[in-house]
Amino acid sequence: MLEATNLDKSYSIPGRQKLEILRGINLSIGEGEMVTVIGASGSGKTTLLNLLGTLDTPDSGEIVFDGEVLFRNKKYALSQKELAKFRNRKIGFVFQFHHLLSDFSALENVAMPEFIATGKLPPAKQRAAGLLKELGLGERFDHLPSELSGGEQQRVAIARALMNNPKLVLADEPSGNLDSKNSRMLYELMAGLSKERKTSFVIVTHNDEYASHSDRCLHMQDGILKQCGPQGTHR
Repeated sequence: MLEATNLDKSYSIPGRQKLEILRGINLSIGEGEMVTVIGASGSGKTTLLNLLGTLDTPDSGEIVFDGEVLFRNKKYALSQKELAKFRNRKIGFVFQFHHLLSDFSALENVAMPEFIATGKLPPAKQRAAGLLKELGLGERFDHLPSELSGGEQQRVAIARALMNNPKLVLADEPSGNLDSKNSRMLYELMAGLSKERKTSFVIVTHNDEYASHSDRCLHMQDGILKQCGPQGTHR
């Protein structure tokens, strides 16, 4: 479903040596597969997600999504407008900080991606209600983010990420602000969704405990991606 080949990424800092972030990354993601990428802070995990989600540009390499070449020969095949449309339809994002709109209810936050894409609010709210019920938030439609617990806020964020039926969800430290119990529940929820919906998940975290919920565990260190060692278990 997604194939990234020989991705390199570096940043030039004035007066300093060029900083290499990713070096020759190769990654394949299958349909409905849940992959966890573990590694220390600063190892390049978030940069990798940004490249896979077309939020940043690789220095070199190739990205193919569902048979469509997105990036090759140091440039994207789509315009910025086309990339934005692609992201809205094909990719869902979940971040450590849920980034919910504080003045909008849970239902309105989840409905937002479809409303932006179609301009039609009633059907968007109807689909959003179904997702919130599926994620155990049927009693929270009218609650503002400030009226929800941390775990509930992240479930709203996941519902929003699923709103346009993406083929891929990219999650950056989604449990970073949660306690261990809610973190475990969140990963179990995402694992179930990946199988039930045939949606692929790539989740980056510094906590290798959660690799056990994934189909595959990868380890990022010094910009190089490898299979996890014995501590990375699989479900």
